[in-house]
Amino acid sequence: MSVTDLPLLNQIKGRLGWLDDRQRVIAQNVANSDTPGYVARDLKTPTDFAEAMRTGGGLRMTATNARHISPPGQAARFEATRAPDSETTLDGNSVVVEEQMLKMAESRMAYDAAIGFYQKSMQMIRLAAKKPAA
Repeated sequence: MSVTDLPLLNQIKGRLGWLDDRQRVIAQNVANSDTPGYVARDLKTPTDFAEAMRTGGGLRMTATNARHISPPGQAARFEATRAPDSETTLDGNSVVVEEQMLKMAESRMAYDAAIGFYQKSMQMIRLAAKKPAA
């Protein structure tokens, strides 16, 4: 097993992908803040473990052996859903720039935390792989 196949690092990579897609959706919302009839969108928050166990949470089987059959569409892509902000203008636009900026800052902090966690994980792997001093 290579370092890139570690489940922990794959989870961090998935989280970073979700945060990247969320930033893209928020940027589209801000760009369309003056477009009549535009409804703000956001990505559905990843489910927590308890909810995933209750509902199945879109969990898929994973191939833990090279001889297993890989399920189609293995790459995780996230879908944006309509998520109107707290106000809607007379022209039907539901984007509140201040709320979008808060979402962007929240995503940025979560991204920084995930990057820090990734860096600490890599430091621990390097330390574990280091040859013992004589």
